[in-house]
Amino acid sequence: MDLQILAQLSAVGLMMGALYSLMAIGITFIASVMKLINWSMGEFYMIGSYVQYYLIILVLGPERWYLALPVAMFTVFLLGLVLQRGLLAPMFKYDEARRFEYATIITIALSVLLQNLAIILAGPYQWSPREYLPTATFAGLSLNGSRLAGAIGAAVILALFYGFIKHTMVGLSFLGAAQNRLGAQTAGIQLARVDMIAFGIGVGLAAAAGALLAPVFLVYPTNGVISTVKGFEIIVIGGLGSLPGAVAAAFGLALVESFGAFYISPAYQDLYGFAFLIAFLILRPQGLFGERERRV
Repeated sequence: MDLQILAQLSAVGLMMGALYSLMAIGITFIASVMKLINWSMGEFYMIGSYVQYYLIILVLGPERWYLALPVAMFTVFLLGLVLQRGLLAPMFKYDEARRFEYATIITIALSVLLQNLAIILAGPYQWSPREYLPTATFAGLSLNGSRLAGAIGAAVILALFYGFIKHTMVGLSFLGAAQNRLGAQTAGIQLARVDMIAFGIGVGLAAAAGALLAPVFLVYPTNGVISTVKGFEIIVIGGLGSLPGAVAAAFGLALVESFGAFYISPAYQDLYGFAFLIAFLILRPQGLFGERERRV
């Protein structure tokens, strides 16, 4: 087995793993804090890719892609605040026990709405901005410039997110709500505000993934579907609610896809993730960092 090929495939897998982590962390963060699954995450990924595309094409140019990234994230963050306050928050006032069912219906409907709005406003066409950077060569490895730039951007965002969660009072309030919502409310944490901001941050991370992958994958109204599927594969493998598990599973999934595409066939690249997921469901159904449920 050629070590150069192994290094090349590993590098590609690690770069994609950093990008997959953004979507997975966004899903896991919302699920941990709000105790619900947002089935429309792919559409926020899609919106982020469109904002990045139009800013690069019409305003900034590909050489200043990094300026479009925070704009895309902040735009979707604000959209997330509005949608959470207008669609999700009112449901929790009357029947706290049914929030999961309500949220499922609302977020699936929101997914359909956003996809159709994108078709109406942008058309059913596929677009792609120019490559950010030329192909880079490092230690004999040939690396796609846009993927490398995206991986570096994702690593920076993940580091900032970690610092925000672990070292700020707002971040600690998220951790408190994730551990025990009733206890957090008793301690004086305003859950309504925490939920709103957590939803905005979660969808903002998904938008960052869409923006960074805009030149790698095409920009079109349903481009978030595959990303959503991969995100849910990752959080099941990593353990639902575990942020470290989401990151580890994202890198594992990306490496499986990278090696499978080379040694088996690139035509079935998405299938390798399902095989990886099934293997974990058989061998460790609670995921990498999940815990077994204790029943008395």
